[in-house]
Amino acid sequence: MRDAVIVDAVRTPVGKGKPGGALAGVHPVDLHAHAIRSLVERTGVDPAKIDDVISGAVGQIGEQSSNTARWAALAAGLPESVPAVTVDRQCGSSQQAIHFAAQGVLAGAYDIVIASGIESMSRIPIGSQAAGRDFLGPGIAARYPEGLVPQGISAELIADKWHLSRAQLDEFAAESHRRAAAAWADGRFAGDVVPIKAPGNDGALVQVTRDESIRPSTTVDVLAGLKPAFEADIWHQRFPQLDFKVTAGNSSPINDGATAVLIASSETAAELGLRPRARLHSFAVVGDDPLLMLTGIIPATAKVLARAGLSLPDIDAFEVNEAFASVVLAWLAETGADPAKVNVHGGATAIGHPLGASGGRLMTSLLSVLEQHDGRYGLQVMCEAGGLANATIVERLR
Repeated sequence: MRDAVIVDAVRTPVGKGKPGGALAGVHPVDLHAHAIRSLVERTGVDPAKIDDVISGAVGQIGEQSSNTARWAALAAGLPESVPAVTVDRQCGSSQQAIHFAAQGVLAGAYDIVIASGIESMSRIPIGSQAAGRDFLGPGIAARYPEGLVPQGISAELIADKWHLSRAQLDEFAAESHRRAAAAWADGRFAGDVVPIKAPGNDGALVQVTRDESIRPSTTVDVLAGLKPAFEADIWHQRFPQLDFKVTAGNSSPINDGATAVLIASSETAAELGLRPRARLHSFAVVGDDPLLMLTGIIPATAKVLARAGLSLPDIDAFEVNEAFASVVLAWLAETGADPAKVNVHGGATAIGHPLGASGGRLMTSLLSVLEQHDGRYGLQVMCEAGGLANATIVERLR
């Protein structure tokens, strides 16, 4: 029976997604290409043997458009014969790319494939792809006559539904920064991150080696001074129960970054002399309430565990995307997972959330946590716009 294994996974440092950010001067295609090229170089795989490149990207417009995966593969130096395709499942786009790659291997359609992701939010601001137009249409307006809401309001509704206080949100965020800073200080990301040269403010190339959004000095007191990010009269009128506690500090920032994961069958890996790091064990994707929007990670976790024939105590490490602190705290409340096993090296609140690359970023962290803490099973789950969620279970092999 065929299986699908992860040979290796890499990511770039995560830069601030704004002008002047460490990676803002790098074209998205070149940023993406750097991750792909680094993966190929590190594994030593013959690029001509790669069957496909499947890449996640959310802002598919401008410099990140026109099947950006194809141009990244070519910019990385892959042969012209290697195809590529770009997919969009919002924040879970590169996690979905990993699923599609693994499913292709399991089906026998691929022997070896790269799943990657890119988002340059400094150059392609969030929501750019809508171009100011109504992307929902009259059918959605008829089905949801009261109207859907931005993700920040969904995060507020989640905080209200699960009775989460502002202090809880800020404490979670401060701990994310503490863990991420400690992981960097301890060298925990050394095997994940491939440094990249980028133009500095004076135009000269500088070596970018570390994540830019982590703030080691962040404290609950500092976070408590921030104003709510999404409070407005329109939302007070529609949701009078909300006391507005979601801030820029207890949410993920906007970021630039790229990632790449090499996936193969065990037989192909053995033939090529590649030593896999993990087996892709089980996958799930769910749809959920598009108003709450970000709660799909709860049923997705239950679904992937059932498919895997595992229970929560079998999982040694969790990566749960920290789009907002309220999302992870609600997930913890519903699942009963041990917080000490969740985002061990920090999460997106600190490291950052380069949308289309985040699924791959979580996977690099998950593999490293399992290896560094002698775990066997890891579970990764990602909330996504529109009320979607992806969940993945991996089994460490070395």
